[in-house]
Amino acid sequence: MSGHSKFANIKHKKEKSDAKRGKIFTKLGRELMVAIKEGGPDPTSNSKLRDVIAKCKSNNMPNETIQRSIKKASGEDSNVVYEPITYEGYGPGGIAVIVECLTENKNRTAANVRHAFSKNGGNMGTSGCVSFMFDKKGQIIVELPEGMSEDDLMMTALDAGAEDFEAENGTCEIITDPDQFAAVYEALEAAGLEIVSGEVTMIPQTMAESDDPAVASSMEKLIDMLEDDDDVQNVYHNWDE
Repeated sequence: MSGHSKFANIKHKKEKSDAKRGKIFTKLGRELMVAIKEGGPDPTSNSKLRDVIAKCKSNNMPNETIQRSIKKASGEDSNVVYEPITYEGYGPGGIAVIVECLTENKNRTAANVRHAFSKNGGNMGTSGCVSFMFDKKGQIIVELPEGMSEDDLMMTALDAGAEDFEAENGTCEIITDPDQFAAVYEALEAAGLEIVSGEVTMIPQTMAESDDPAVASSMEKLIDMLEDDDDVQNVYHNWDE
């Protein structure tokens, strides 16, 4: 996939996230709760919690909000138990789509996700039908600071444990092993770098292109419909927007 398309997709996703900040914070709070229930409230011993905290920071969630959410989740007396579930399928034009959810009602969530696919020219598939087209990686996007060369930033990232580095027009993508994501993120943060976004994500091995405006319109509606669902945490796809 071309660097131009990849970085354009990343920035477009970031802009959409910024526009839905309140809903994003609610979903991140749910991720914090699940991570704490699974591994406890101490991020030094709970790697999943460290990953979610890094994701919260990259989405500009204030530290006091993060800590308040952790404190609330640590003393959570609610009987509500959120379970992770992942759906896979094809959007319009055969575009591969992965939908990660946290839900207390799997029947409702499955029905909503299936409806989103069918309403927008796609179809939900079986588990594993498209996930083989993606690699699970940590992905960190930073803007190259003034006075710092791409080589210097690359060495900083690699020394911190990054696997790969790519830069284009002052925007730099740093790829990590999922298990090293939080450590690399924290090292870059400690180095004073401004992080645009960071999360453990599913990166497509190849991108799907379409010149059909109807496919583009339907795909945008599918993504929006899924992301507007409170049970949906993440939507991954290989669409070259």
